[in-house]
Amino acid sequence: MTTRILPAVGDLDAARSVTTLLNQLPDAEPAAPAGDSTQLIDALARLAGEALDELPDVVLVHERIGPVPALELVREVSMRFPSVGVVLITADASPNLFADAMDSGARGLVTLPLSYEELANRVQAAAQWSAGVRRHLTAGSEVFTGPGGTVVTVTGAKGGVGATVTAIQLALAAQASGNTVALVDMDLQTGDIASFLDVQFRRSIVDLALITDISPRVLADAVFSHSTGLALLLAPGEGERGEEVSDRSARQIVSALRTRYEIVVIDCGGQMNGANAAAVEMADVALLVTTPDVVAVRGAKRVVRMWERLQIRKAEETVTLVNRFTRNTEIQPPLIQKITGTRVASAAVPANFKELQASIDSGRLHELDAKSTVKQALWGLAGELGIVKESATAKKSGGALVKRNSGGFKNDRGSLGRPRRRRDGSGRGLGDSEGTR
Repeated sequence: MTTRILPAVGDLDAARSVTTLLNQLPDAEPAAPAGDSTQLIDALARLAGEALDELPDVVLVHERIGPVPALELVREVSMRFPSVGVVLITADASPNLFADAMDSGARGLVTLPLSYEELANRVQAAAQWSAGVRRHLTAGSEVFTGPGGTVVTVTGAKGGVGATVTAIQLALAAQASGNTVALVDMDLQTGDIASFLDVQFRRSIVDLALITDISPRVLADAVFSHSTGLALLLAPGEGERGEEVSDRSARQIVSALRTRYEIVVIDCGGQMNGANAAAVEMADVALLVTTPDVVAVRGAKRVVRMWERLQIRKAEETVTLVNRFTRNTEIQPPLIQKITGTRVASAAVPANFKELQASIDSGRLHELDAKSTVKQALWGLAGELGIVKESATAKKSGGALVKRNSGGFKNDRGSLGRPRRRRDGSGRGLGDSEGTR
């Protein structure tokens, strides 16, 4: 039986050495090495999207891979693609590292300098384990495999720009279109999702921070099932406990969530720490919320530059949302796009806090009026980001014909995928000042 092997080695000399040895293994089919952690995860996600059988049997992770540390990468691959046997290549053969590697999900450890016999034995053992797991999956097991759900992070350029309102409405839009959705409050010290949704809770994200193996049962115990259908993973009530959530535990939590939910929306707040930085790095969509004023736009530029310096996210991979927008403001979206170097979402959110105030004060943001222009803009943004299920089918609901637009929302007349157009072709609604709709 042919053993498909995908090495992840950042150093060119080490990659050449690994490939040379792999080509000598009997019945081995090594792929071209992945140069960093991002390439590896993208390659596995692409293969898993095609079919389970397309995944490699064994993944080799070199200790000097980056930017994600080797052990964290082993953990992420093991959680997202549990049918793949992961082997760590390292110069450190200490018992502590061996234990850490096993805890992270590795099926074996190969020491440097590489020897043919040790590499062959570890690869063969990992491949046999992988084959057993896949037979189990084929027999009808409900163990998850595949690229997982879509992760969307929402970060504020500074405090008070509307990141939490945006995250909540995006999650509600995704859930209304038929997705299973988790909403995570990773503003660990000052998170307010519980207040916006009138939730009394006992468990929080901190309860998952020290767990090395987050099973579906453990995850279900930590999340709060909201009346809207959202699964909430909330920030701790005591802000100082947020320090217990490290970047490593954040990666594990996000990986566990994306295996259980189709959409995971994470509110990262307006301050960066190791945990939410890890979430932004793992995200499929990173949304940065700003308002069209000098201080907020400077904050947005500062956040983007920091992400680039720390190799968390490139500017061109970030989407900026302009909140509280008015047509007559001096700072327009094209200028914000030029300053930040990001892509600005076409769905700007109008400045109309009067629509939100009653819902926010009562802690019932999920009951925001469907006619609200703010809600329409944010639900339109959800369609633009691709986190709603598309359906062109018209369905009847409550005696009235409800057309399901490009956003695919159910039973919500206020859900607009795009702003209406005037006869002259110009846009209307999202860019207008309040009171024009």
